Amino acid sequence: MKIYFKILKFAGSLRNFVIPFFFTSLIAGVFGVLNLVLLKPLLDVLFGQVSDSVIVEMANKQPSTFQFLDFYQKYFAQSVLNGGKLGGLKFVCFTILGVSFVANVSRYFSLRLLERFKTNMVANLRQAVFEHTLHLHLGFYSNEKKGELISRITTDVQEVENSIANSFSAAIKELILLSAYLVALFYISWKLTLFSLIVIPITGAFLGIVLKRMRHNAGDSQQRLSNLISLMDEAFGSMRVVKAFLAEGFISKRFYEQNTGYRKSMFAYASKREMANPFSEFIGISMVASLLYFGGSLILEGTGSLSASTFISYIAIFSQVIRPAKEISQAISTAQRGLASGQRVMDLLGQKADIIDEKNAAELDKFEAQIEFKNVGFSYAEGKEILKNVNLTIKKGQTVALVGASGGGKSTIADLLIRFYDVQKGTILIDEKDIKTISQKSLREHMGMVTQEPMLYNDSIFNNIAFGRNVTKEEVENAAKIANAHDFILAQTEGYETNIGDRGSKLSGGQKQRLSIARAILQNPPILILDEATSALDTESEKLVQDALANLMKNRTSLVIAHRLSTIQNADQIFVIQNGEVVEEGTHQSLFEKENGYYKKLVTMQEL
Repeated sequence: MKIYFKILKFAGSLRNFVIPFFFTSLIAGVFGVLNLVLLKPLLDVLFGQVSDSVIVEMANKQPSTFQFLDFYQKYFAQSVLNGGKLGGLKFVCFTILGVSFVANVSRYFSLRLLERFKTNMVANLRQAVFEHTLHLHLGFYSNEKKGELISRITTDVQEVENSIANSFSAAIKELILLSAYLVALFYISWKLTLFSLIVIPITGAFLGIVLKRMRHNAGDSQQRLSNLISLMDEAFGSMRVVKAFLAEGFISKRFYEQNTGYRKSMFAYASKREMANPFSEFIGISMVASLLYFGGSLILEGTGSLSASTFISYIAIFSQVIRPAKEISQAISTAQRGLASGQRVMDLLGQKADIIDEKNAAELDKFEAQIEFKNVGFSYAEGKEILKNVNLTIKKGQTVALVGASGGGKSTIADLLIRFYDVQKGTILIDEKDIKTISQKSLREHMGMVTQEPMLYNDSIFNNIAFGRNVTKEEVENAAKIANAHDFILAQTEGYETNIGDRGSKLSGGQKQRLSIARAILQNPPILILDEATSALDTESEKLVQDALANLMKNRTSLVIAHRLSTIQNADQIFVIQNGEVVEEGTHQSLFEKENGYYKKLVTMQEL
């Protein structure tokens, strides 16, 4: 139940919803029951159980204040005296129409309130989950599947709406209706009503056993659905590889296995869920039949205290009890799937970000002097130490390059500088300030990043360069010109408004990289991080991108990670990283002149 109420809080103020919803549901429930209660006086007259003197007495009786039934009986009796039984029938029919109109108008407004409640709850929950996930540390995304996250934000949240919100409405609306029916039944015959309530503990015990098993099946089915979405995301995102390696059959088999597992878990859940409805309905019908036989035999034998009209009214009302009782049991069983999904959503919301700002984090107003790594050590959660006692300094305006074999820790140094991760040993300083004491927002506002794989979106070229910034077309075009991208953009069918497809699939590698550079130029950061920005390009594209990078790096402090050593010959300082340690440092010329130096070995291998 704790999860249940946590989720309900996302709808906003429960008081603002519950009070009007309760009020409209109460009117709908009470007036719905009145439809059946109002038939009793008519049945009494039709069966001849009310004498003319009693009708006259009812017509002249002064009704009690706010007693609807007293007023109803008075005017019904007057209708019978003025128009006979047909007049009484007309009065009852018109009254039932009026009562039904009020009941259904109230029901309509209660449903409107419910829909607003559901849509608010789901929208707020989905927004909260998405925003919370965005602010989690980068390491979280390394351990989680994208499809799993998408599933929790979409299908799990949708399941919460379908299950929990509906069960919440049933807990109020149907419970009010059920209570109104029970009050009417006790009013007519408390003995028969007590006898009929024997069914409640029987049904409750049965549902308790079923619901426990349903919760397990619901959780399993949601996990399998997440696996399906993850598999689809991986397959569609790597379709070139799938087709090149003729792996369609392999992927299809994996999908079949997950799909079959999902089908089985859904069938197991549905089998138990659908069992609850027929069982509760059969029990209810059995009670109606028992009451019909028991009460009817008493009336036929003349030994009961109930009149025929009263008994018929009682049976009519009792038969209606089945529907709200059935709705409540259905809502409770359906809620199990919602609770299983809700648990998965709450687990995601419960994830804590490893990278958080200090309570009074400072703002980095401007970068003035240098960046310094002091005795920095780092390792991922599970694995060997990646960086060991790294010391390096990047002065303002310098271009500093990191070179070395793959897996040596070069990209990790860049990730630590931009605080995708926090150092575990040592410190990183900007202008003598520990970056842990600086807010992430102000730190990253001073940094721009161009990676080996350009991250572009299925949108126009203009929006990919602007990337959420409120900029003019002229500013975007200027950034594109500096990045050597303006000419090829104009050659596109719709210029800057051309859609580039999923992850920029309609563009070449060099074109995508130049758009990334244009985006960084538009950001205009004082510190620039280039992570293998040209390693995946052909020679011609590399030349264009190198020119664009040269324009970007003017008057900036740059940290360049490169495998192609020809691209960093003019760097002010080069640090050679091997197995997480700085083994050499200097300019290209000084490092190349070292006999048996690791850098010279790398250059020689590339020349060969």
